[in-house]
Amino acid sequence: MAAVASGPLADQALDRLWDAVAERVQRNGMAVRGAIVLDGLDQAERFALAGLLGRPVTESRVRVDLAILDRRLRESRVAGSLVAAVDQLRGPLVDRRGERAARGSRRKALWTELRAGLAGLGLDREPWCEAWTQSVRSLVGPDPTPSAARAILEAARCLATLGDANGASCMRGRVELAAQIVGDSHGLDDDSLAGTMVLRGIAARYGVPNPATPEARRALWETAGVLCDEVSTTVLCLGLFPPESGAYARSLLAARSAAGWETHLTLRDLRRLDRLVASGAEVFVCENPRVLEAAMDAGSRATMVCVSGNPTVVATRLLERLAADGAFLRYRGDFDWPGISIANRVIERFGATPWRMGTADYEAALVAAGSGLVDLPELVGHAVPAVWDADLGPAMKRARRVVHEERLLDLLISDVS
Repeated sequence: MAAVASGPLADQALDRLWDAVAERVQRNGMAVRGAIVLDGLDQAERFALAGLLGRPVTESRVRVDLAILDRRLRESRVAGSLVAAVDQLRGPLVDRRGERAARGSRRKALWTELRAGLAGLGLDREPWCEAWTQSVRSLVGPDPTPSAARAILEAARCLATLGDANGASCMRGRVELAAQIVGDSHGLDDDSLAGTMVLRGIAARYGVPNPATPEARRALWETAGVLCDEVSTTVLCLGLFPPESGAYARSLLAARSAAGWETHLTLRDLRRLDRLVASGAEVFVCENPRVLEAAMDAGSRATMVCVSGNPTVVATRLLERLAADGAFLRYRGDFDWPGISIANRVIERFGATPWRMGTADYEAALVAAGSGLVDLPELVGHAVPAVWDADLGPAMKRARRVVHEERLLDLLISDVS
């Protein structure tokens, strides 16, 4: 065989023949059958082919039967077989038909195993499960590697642990989840295949697009109650006096509150504190940091929390903790459709009461802004009914103006002073 690469079969005039034979044999699954046709032969190619085939080649087109060529090579002992010769000259050859069959078997085995796994986890009954399965097929590819097969099963187990759509009720760190399910604390990082698959599952569950930016990925993790970390995201508060003293974290928070200073609490801070307020304490919750800042400037000693727009996981956890401690939550947001949506969630989920969020408050703000309403933004978007006041939504639709919290700043500060 070693002589094939340097012997008469290595004649450059036979290059096109061996290229065509190698292609055909690999397509055949390494079987020697069928024929190839070569066109446009020059004199050197015709001469070389004639010597190889043992017959004259006088035309510029020739048909070569592979079985006959194989037999001639064996009989002349120039090579052990046609496949062996071509493997030496153009190899290593690949059994493409066999590889396709093997890939198909691997794909079938993976999706069979996944379906069984999803059924065992109880996910196969979820309406989003099929969409997720189709979504991750592109990530696995046509030939699933062992690591890809392992990643999709790990992702399924992660999705099963996240529970139902009320994911924030079972908040946990992504590192801990990865260590528990994947066995690697970095197994769900943004650049991991399992992490990408889990995010696609969360997106399918909530009916949102797959996240394309780091910020969108973090937000989607938090939507499902998974924290990318416990220290980088904070919630702004004022006047929190934990009822028990002694622990350093409690003392530090109480000291800032006593000084009238704001505090940015992380999720880890919340874990360090057993109780946040005494039962029955009144807590004013606002959407915009300017409200809390103005209250602080006015020397207010009220207990306040600012959710800074749509509540993040840490803000949600703080409100949960306050409600569990028996606090009386009063919520105030913007008079626009996103503001009404946020207020609905806070009021329904945490049992908060509206704080100057009624129809009368909205209409009074319009009057205070002047009859022309030229300095109020236009209300756009889809109308959202207010769960606490059936007349508020229609009033906003009629006026078609946004009233931000800052418009009521004097009244709000008088409430918390």
